[in-house]
Amino acid sequence: MALLEVQDLKVYFQRRRASLFVPRPAPMKAVDGISFTIEPGETYGLVGESGSGKTTTGRAIIGLYPATSGKIIFNGQPLFDGARKLRSGFNRDIQMIFQDPYSSLNPKKRVLDIIAEPLRNYERLSPSEERAAVQQLLEQVGLNTDSIYKYPHEFSGGQRQRIGIARAIALRPKLIIADEPVSALDLSVQAQVLNFLKDIQTELGLSYLFISHDLGIIKHMCDRIGIMYRGRYVEQGSASELFEQPEHIYTKRLLAAIPVHEPAERERRAEQRAAIQAEYEHAYDRYFDSDGLAYPLRHLSGTHYAASHRAGGSG
Repeated sequence: MALLEVQDLKVYFQRRRASLFVPRPAPMKAVDGISFTIEPGETYGLVGESGSGKTTTGRAIIGLYPATSGKIIFNGQPLFDGARKLRSGFNRDIQMIFQDPYSSLNPKKRVLDIIAEPLRNYERLSPSEERAAVQQLLEQVGLNTDSIYKYPHEFSGGQRQRIGIARAIALRPKLIIADEPVSALDLSVQAQVLNFLKDIQTELGLSYLFISHDLGIIKHMCDRIGIMYRGRYVEQGSASELFEQPEHIYTKRLLAAIPVHEPAERERRAEQRAAIQAEYEHAYDRYFDSDGLAYPLRHLSGTHYAASHRAGGSG
């Protein structure tokens, strides 16, 4: 059984009227009917440019944004009740790591209080037990246990993100939603944090929903990937299927935009981008409808699906 199952998720936001005498604009379809599953111990990646709906998807799953329609099933149970409120008991099983490691931490609180917050909500620990639990979590994320009385501004960006990770794993969740967890960090620190996330996944048996615009990071971290454009999927499949046999033009454009360092490879990549641009201009209708939105997904092979104007199943 899948740990998480998302079925035809839609998240629409109402737009404001310019005035009382102007009809209300059509809602903004931030997420427009996507479906996917995450298996226990798996890392599923959501990729797309800004505004694609990937972050909205993650926040709708955890209940920070209300879903307009669709089903979100966790461990075989609906995640939300009839009023679309997160059912009690699931809060501790799903945690989130946010993009900015500084703004996600209260600057007025000590590390002890930041990490202990979920423990105080769900566990009944004495002050000494709480302090010992926080120190153990700091050791687990590679920080000095003496750091419990410091404040977020006293740490580097990578250290602050580790504090956020310690808070996220405090209750031993089953699923962590990581929303651009290293985009605010230097490249050298990114590699450390990513490798650390893999280590604690193995150690704790975690599943990840990993959200990023960086395909290089997604390839390194994820087992399966969904690529989003304007609220819809354009392609979905395993990392090898998407990187070795991309089908949708949007996926091809994203892959062609990955920087390369070798001069010979740069020339080949420039030719590749020119060919992809020509395909985009001459075969646009194959990939997008008259509103510029992706068609429904159709099954190609294995776990590989791509949006196409031809009829087919949804992933």
